[in-house]
Amino acid sequence: MERLGGFMKEDKSPALESKPPNKILWGSLTTVLILTFITITVIGILGFKPNNQKSFFQIVRISFQDQSGSLVNQSALVDKQRDVVTYYVTSQTNHTTAVLFDLQNGLLCYRPENQDTCFLRKMERDDLENVQTILNMSKHKVNEFWLQGNQTRYHTEFLGVLGRNQVEPLTLGKPFQTLCDRIPIFWVMKAQGPGKQRLIYFCIDICFPNNICVSVCFYYLPE
Repeated sequence: MERLGGFMKEDKSPALESKPPNKILWGSLTTVLILTFITITVIGILGFKPNNQKSFFQIVRISFQDQSGSLVNQSALVDKQRDVVTYYVTSQTNHTTAVLFDLQNGLLCYRPENQDTCFLRKMERDDLENVQTILNMSKHKVNEFWLQGNQTRYHTEFLGVLGRNQVEPLTLGKPFQTLCDRIPIFWVMKAQGPGKQRLIYFCIDICFPNNICVSVCFYYLPE
């Protein structure tokens, strides 16, 4: 090596030139490892989150024969995270009425079929007891329930609509805003009945797993 004299620089150059590929190799491996870690992390988050979200919801189906002998199917969507139960009642004309029970805030909201209006009231003890049976079923992973007609108790509730008492949607939670998107919401109150001078405009029949069926009838109170 010494005999080459001035060529020693040229002899060293290959050694110097051999270092960059090593650096490139290690840099590439580092980049691959980082990208792999990020990919696994993202996949883990995305893969885990939907499973969690799915576990928050459960659909409970309730079947029964009404007083006329017709088969009726209702479904309840249980949001375990928010303690919200949304009933969907489908009529024989394939129109669906939604009834939302918000246990956290103690509110109950109706969106009748063919109505561009929602009706809101505070939940009472009977409402809590009835909807609690749905929550109990979801806790025990029960997805379907058949009501025994000979054991079912029926009663009627009358709700008077307070036409001047419109509710601001932003004061309510997200489930109410979704259910009643861009339509007016009015307070209603329980009453003994509309009386002879008032007409009942519509009724909603809701049945619960505790063999209680409630026919909720609406009418407008005088302003």
